[in-house]
Amino acid sequence: MRMIADSSCDLYTLDIPDFCTVPLTIYTDEKSFTDDPSLNITEMLDYLEKYKGRSYTSCPSVDQWLKAYEGEEKIIVLTVTSSLSGSYNSAVTAANMYKEDHPDAKISVIDSLSTGGEEILVLLKAKQLIRSGADYETIDKTLRDYLKHTRLFFSFFSLHNLSQNGRVNKAAAAALCLLNISVIGTATAEGKINVTGKARGEKKAVRTLLQDMVSAGYHGGNIVITHVENEELAENLKQAILKEYPFSDIQIFPTRGLCSYYMERRGIVIACEV
Repeated sequence: MRMIADSSCDLYTLDIPDFCTVPLTIYTDEKSFTDDPSLNITEMLDYLEKYKGRSYTSCPSVDQWLKAYEGEEKIIVLTVTSSLSGSYNSAVTAANMYKEDHPDAKISVIDSLSTGGEEILVLLKAKQLIRSGADYETIDKTLRDYLKHTRLFFSFFSLHNLSQNGRVNKAAAAALCLLNISVIGTATAEGKINVTGKARGEKKAVRTLLQDMVSAGYHGGNIVITHVENEELAENLKQAILKEYPFSDIQIFPTRGLCSYYMERRGIVIACEV
C-alpha cells in the first residue's frame, strides 16, 4: 500500500515501505518556489519578507498526482484542507482517471480539513497501522475516524504573506508586526481558518495555546508541534504541556515550504488528540 500526502504535511519521509509527497508551489510575479526537498526555506522567507508585490500558492496538478499513483493498486492520499486549496479536488480527479486505466485499483483521497501538524498526526497513525499489518480498508476507515478526534491551533507573529495575497488587511498585518502581537486561532470543522484572539509576546502565546487545547478537550495523548525557525518557542510550549500533562507524547517538526509561507517566521502550530 502506498501512502501519499501533498507537501502541506510538513514531512519529507515516513518510516514505512512506500510513502511519497507531492509538492505545492509558492509564486510571486518574479519567482516560484517548489515545495520539494531542494527548497531553501530560509532563502524563500528572506525574499518574501522584502517582496512588496502579490504572492500566492498553487496546488499539485492532476499529472503530478497521476505520477505519484503510478505502479500501485492500493493508495491512500492525504491533502491540505479543500477550503483553502484545490489539492484535494486535483487528487480526486487524478484518482478517477487512474482507475479508468487500472480498474482494480483502490484510491482513497482524504481531505484533512487542516494542514501541517494535524496531517502529521494522521500520518503517524497510518504508520502505526501499516506496521501492525492492518488491511487497506481498516487503515482508510481508522484514519477518517481519527481526524474527528484531532484539533489544530496556531500562533502567527506576521501576516505579511497573507496580506500580500489578499487574505487579510495590509494595515492590520503591519501593526501586528510592530506591536509584537501574535494572532491566535484554530482550524474549524469545515477546514477554514478561525482567528480566536491575540497575544502579546511569546509567553502569552504559549499560555493561550495551552488553554485553547484544554478547552477543546485535550487531556493527554499525542501532540505534534510545527514551527517556522522558532524551535525555542516550540520547546517552551512542549515543556508547558508536559508540566500539566507529563505523560503526553510530543514531537516537534520544522515546517516545509507551504506552511512556512503561511505561518512565516516565529509562527507555530500545535495539533493534538481530543
